[in-house]
Amino acid sequence: MKKNILLIGGSYGIGLAIIKELEKDYTIYVASRTNDELSDLNVTHISFDAVSDTLDTSQLPDELHGFVFCPGSINLKPFKMLPIEAFQKDMEVNFFSLVKVMHLIIDKMVENSSMVFFSSVAVNKGMPFHTSIAASKGAIEGFAKSIAAEYAPKIRCNVIAPSITNTPLAKRLLNNDKKIDLMASRHPLNRVGHVVDIANMATFLIKEKSAWMTGQIINIDGGLSTLNVN
Repeated sequence: MKKNILLIGGSYGIGLAIIKELEKDYTIYVASRTNDELSDLNVTHISFDAVSDTLDTSQLPDELHGFVFCPGSINLKPFKMLPIEAFQKDMEVNFFSLVKVMHLIIDKMVENSSMVFFSSVAVNKGMPFHTSIAASKGAIEGFAKSIAAEYAPKIRCNVIAPSITNTPLAKRLLNNDKKIDLMASRHPLNRVGHVVDIANMATFLIKEKSAWMTGQIINIDGGLSTLNVN
């Protein structure tokens, strides 16, 4: 019998790439606002807005073997241009929506199950104009480590911290060749991330090949967080 995986926000970008990697070997449930890219995939779609909706758990199986939470935001502005409402919105999208879903599905997670969340390279590496996103993603990292400790050894919980990746969410920052080249030059590996770079790590963390990993923050960032080659 196939194991059950729930993805929140998996209808495009990194989430969609993860689904394509897992759908042959797992039973996939995707809770997202849209399903335009899912029609040709063997998944069960649940209409869901992570910020405004309550997840309908009646559409989920009794047992979950994996959980991936994909929603996020990119709100890059100088601190003085970010009112408290901007911080509250980013916290709602990135962190509080995760907590709300976790309350609903945590009892469905079975022995040796795995959770994967997403942070940002900006949490580990101080970057200008990232105060709001770094704060909300930093909350995810602390939360994940506490969850990993509290639910060990039953549930593993790890976090992927990418640098900028060519997804629809980052379209405004990568919408021409000049911007892409500029962003690439900031990374030791001289390119921006591709969705498959992040999806490969997420699928590894979901599968049993990573069975001795929990409470980890894994940087997939072209070397940006640890190397200085400029």
